Amino acid sequence: MPARRLSIVLAEDSLLLREGLASILDRAGHEVRDAVGDADTLLAVVRKEPPDVVITDVRMPPGHSDEGLRAAAAIRSELPGIGILVLSQYVADAYLSSLLESTTGGIGYLLKDRVGHVTEFLASLDRVADGGTVVDPEVVRQLLARRRDDGPLAALTPRELEVLALMAEGRVNSSIAEQLVVSEAAVRKHVGNIFAKLHLDDGRDRRVSAVLTYLRG
Repeated sequence: MPARRLSIVLAEDSLLLREGLASILDRAGHEVRDAVGDADTLLAVVRKEPPDVVITDVRMPPGHSDEGLRAAAAIRSELPGIGILVLSQYVADAYLSSLLESTTGGIGYLLKDRVGHVTEFLASLDRVADGGTVVDPEVVRQLLARRRDDGPLAALTPRELEVLALMAEGRVNSSIAEQLVVSEAAVRKHVGNIFAKLHLDDGRDRRVSAVLTYLRG
């Protein structure tokens, strides 16, 4: 059983993937309260009885464009305490930017391929439920490759950018230290430098704020 049993509403128009996701979540000990195939039904069931987390595809009927994303934005606006985990077939900056436009955490953006890595997928779900921000590693890599030299991250060193990219994946300090083969004390120092250089005060969740600055920058 997971440390926390989550109530989940799942929205995915592909019946095969929807049932597969529901099976993974059920075996992990979570409650899939509703599994729906379109954005309108998603909104209806969430408004009737809010879950802990919504998992939704970006593209949903009837238009198969961004209905799922717009439903997620509406849910976040009306019920900000619900975690939102968005699944996308492709890396799409426009979707990611829209998702992060007015949020301070409890948001995840994963490529559908990540679902096949069950342990990582479930860990990402837990982070979102706990108010964290999780972005697929492939998305993070592409964002890092296109980073602007004059953006808010220009003051960060290459190592600090590495640490921040791993933070964007939802990793905690111990995991970052293991990935970079450094001590946790070194990671804590880098994280402190990131907060200082991005001018993040103590009155906010600085880790989430730093990740959002990275993703928007």
